[in-house]
Amino acid sequence: MAERRRIGLREVRALEPEEEIWDAAVPGFGARRRAGSAVSYFVMFRTTEGRLRRYTIGRHGAPWTPDQARDKAREVLTDAAKGSDPAAEKKAKRRAATVTELCDAYWLDAEAGNVITRRRAPKKASTLRSDKGRIDKHIRPLMGPMKVAAVTPRDVESFMRAVAEGKTAARAKTGKKRGLSNVRGGRGAASRTVGLLGAIFTYAVRNGMRADNPVHGVVRPADGRRDRRLTEDEYAELGSALRAADASDIWPAAVAATRFLALTGWRSGEALALRWAETDLSRRTATLADTKTGRSIRPLPRVACDVLCDLPRTSDLAFPPTRGKGQMSGFRSLWDRIVKRGSLPTDVTPHVLRHSFASIAADLGYSEPTIAALIGHLGHSITSRYVHSADAVLLAAADAVGRRIATLMGDAAVAEILPLRTLAGAA
Repeated sequence: MAERRRIGLREVRALEPEEEIWDAAVPGFGARRRAGSAVSYFVMFRTTEGRLRRYTIGRHGAPWTPDQARDKAREVLTDAAKGSDPAAEKKAKRRAATVTELCDAYWLDAEAGNVITRRRAPKKASTLRSDKGRIDKHIRPLMGPMKVAAVTPRDVESFMRAVAEGKTAARAKTGKKRGLSNVRGGRGAASRTVGLLGAIFTYAVRNGMRADNPVHGVVRPADGRRDRRLTEDEYAELGSALRAADASDIWPAAVAATRFLALTGWRSGEALALRWAETDLSRRTATLADTKTGRSIRPLPRVACDVLCDLPRTSDLAFPPTRGKGQMSGFRSLWDRIVKRGSLPTDVTPHVLRHSFASIAADLGYSEPTIAALIGHLGHSITSRYVHSADAVLLAAADAVGRRIATLMGDAAVAEILPLRTLAGAA
């Protein structure tokens, strides 16, 4: 056991990741910092049967201080000396926790970086925002009062149907000026929210709140949004809408971002976060340090480079917001205005542009690995093969797809380039 010393604020703040300290005043009382920034207080004791127990008191600052935690440790040790088992009692109470309490615990750990994804990394800020929205808008209203240990697969299926049928649909003001949250529900929202619910119950199992995961075995509906692609007529309508938007009062950076998304197949979050320092227009590449799939180098079609070259460099962001220094948070409402101006169906989303780009690439005969490298799919990052920039094969593929889309949108002075089948096959 490490050297004992009285635990105070200085000792807690000095803790290194995965380090723990033991208190000199109260035997068995200690503090531990996990891999992230969170520090938890605990106390070790033996039951009257001689079993060693570890009782977690709580996290530093939420609301525990060293002195409060030390007093709680004394209470636990006193109860244990009288023959009770505080750790077992606490575990029983946790098993009786509600889904709301489970979501609270999950969210705190996720926000502290203690929930690890399949990529063995903490969740990104954008993912955390999406998770919080699904928890607050869908899970809490429909399942919040239920006991964690009592939830069954049938309950999960009922929850999924309710979200799919729009029972949680609502419009509410946000904390931002003129901000409005529009929760629609639907099959896609149901599928993604049940996926998050499965992760939350996996967390419950790992923390002893129940023995199994009720989401396992529940068949989720397919997210039809990923199967949607633009028709040639819709591409023409999108082009007309963008040209009309160029001459309107719609924020020019939002119009440019929409055109850029159509020509590159990027995720909207990647484009809105793009900084000039990440672009190399002479090599026609962009190096994205932190995407959904990690670091990624993307080839840029010439038509997409033209979009960037036409933008004023008034910010370190390629597509800055109307005001402030952050990313363009109002892009979705501006997108809706562009879609409405082009009389496009309401199911045309920024993700549809991504799927359409990949579909056009497939139509031109490019292989799946080439398409995956163009749009930065997991497992096919250019980074694994190209250190500084994309090679001629991928640049040619990006040009062919970008020019084809520009032609479909009716952009002037776009010469059609036929894909070289030998290059596509080599890729």
